[in-house]
Amino acid sequence: MNLPRTPSFRLDGRKALVTGAGRGIGLAAAAALAEAGAHVTLAARTVSEIEAAAEAICAAGGSADALLLDVLDTAALDATIDAAGPFHVLVNNAGTNRPKPITEITTEDFDAVVDLNFRAAYFVDRAVVRGMIKAGIKGSIIHISSQMGPVGGPNRTVYCGSKHAIEGLTKALAVEVGAHGVRVNSICPTFIVTEMTRPFFEDAAFRNSVLSKIKLGRLGEIEDIMGPVVFLASDASSLVTGASLLVDGGWTAE
Repeated sequence: MNLPRTPSFRLDGRKALVTGAGRGIGLAAAAALAEAGAHVTLAARTVSEIEAAAEAICAAGGSADALLLDVLDTAALDATIDAAGPFHVLVNNAGTNRPKPITEITTEDFDAVVDLNFRAAYFVDRAVVRGMIKAGIKGSIIHISSQMGPVGGPNRTVYCGSKHAIEGLTKALAVEVGAHGVRVNSICPTFIVTEMTRPFFEDAAFRNSVLSKIKLGRLGEIEDIMGPVVFLASDASSLVTGASLLVDGGWTAE
């Protein structure tokens, strides 16, 4: 009997771009892709962080380089990604949050969150997709969204709006580029302990409120995102597109 074989999770010979790669989820995604065999380009505005991260990946036996990239500078973004690409995998990760009641949100708060979480992600997609189509690459685009993409939460009107937009972009882009063999999916994490989120958990009431909604009873760690990133980047998910992979400990299960 000829048994079916599991498609490979390996990424040997492929190039991956990770934005916001100097720390947190971005760094974890870059490390995971490199461990799976990809050459990873770590992109961010803080060169010292991504250079140190790339060196660490190489020291661990992986292949990586650092790319100075301001995703808010659309004109420079296009030229930089075109020169560094084409890529087989994109992890579109750069993002931010300014949790406040709507009555306290300023236009500067709104613009800062929407510009980075949605506008920048959109134009990074555009630049990478152009390269994939031109090179005939059947690639994988992975948006780092949020559990707040499919639901809502207090003090997060702008953040939720930006992540709902990412979920819509995921589906629309999957429809548009599917004929080119390019897949587009999102990962929707619950609260992950990172440099950005750690201060929030110093508030015991907030921490307890979060834990009460996570059915598995713990906060997320960056390692929880690494497997899903490799899965969506690899041939193991070759028929998965336009999907949202919830990594939320059961937050949205009810």
